[in-house]
Order: sequence, then structure tokens, then C-alpha cells
Amino acid sequence: MTHAFFSDAAEKILRGDLGVSEQTAVRSVRASLEEDPTPDHARGLPDADHRSESYAIDLLPEQTGGRGITVVYRHNQDLDAVLILWLIAGP
Repeated sequence: MTHAFFSDAAEKILRGDLGVSEQTAVRSVRASLEEDPTPDHARGLPDADHRSESYAIDLLPEQTGGRGITVVYRHNQDLDAVLILWLIAGP
């Protein structure tokens, strides 16, 4: 099982800027990343670090009960860990 963590910036957005249903949706993504850190619906992003891979998962408003949210994270296979870097919420 992979460990998944929120960066300080992502934690701040999660706690301060998202509604309860949006928080629940993001926490669900975090839990699913612990089971599968590279799901098929994750979109690969350019990554300057050759030891990790960056991805984005888009959550639609229907999934969040609020705004669309993009979860941007980095996966390091050597550490068997995921760091959620950013949560980008739509208008």
C-alpha cells in the first residue's frame, strides 16, 4: 500500500477553501491513490525529477457536489509515496 500525503499548500486549500462535499471528494481521491497511485484516469504531467512522476486527476462538479477540482500530485515509486501538491478548484 502506498502512502499519500497532502502538501502544506494542498492542506490549506482543503481546509479553508473547499466545502464539505468537495473535501469528501478530495479525501476519496487521496484514499484511492493509496491503493493505486497511477490509475487509468490520471493524466500524466511533465516532471523535472526523473525519480518521480506527476499526475492530475480531474473531479467533475457532479463528483464533488460543488465545483470542479483538479488534484495534482507526484508519485515516487522508490519511496512508495504520493504527495498531493495542489488542489485547483474551479469557479
